[in-house]
Amino acid sequence: MVLPKKGHLLRIFIGETDKKDGAPLYEWIVKKAREQGLAGATVTRGVLGFGAHSRIHTTKILRLSEDMPMVIEIVDTLEKIDNFLPIIDHTITEGLAIIEEITIRFYRTS
Repeated sequence: MVLPKKGHLLRIFIGETDKKDGAPLYEWIVKKAREQGLAGATVTRGVLGFGAHSRIHTTKILRLSEDMPMVIEIVDTLEKIDNFLPIIDHTITEGLAIIEEITIRFYRTS
């Protein structure tokens, strides 16, 4: 797959305990991205954060570490990201999704 120099990054912020059909929502989103042929996806677990409810989630306090922030980053063309969003939109009941224009320096495989 060849990506243009100007690409886009879809960044999704959700909670670690968010589910889709009993499985972690972040896993479901990444699998859907792969099924749709998007260039790549990465999930990162946050160590501290808060969202729309302003509740702090942190690994420092055991009782607050139950729903850590998860960030899913997906890179591809704007067209492919725009086609992907309706597939996942209805599954995210709480969270945030943003799209940024990016410059792709390289996208390689051996």
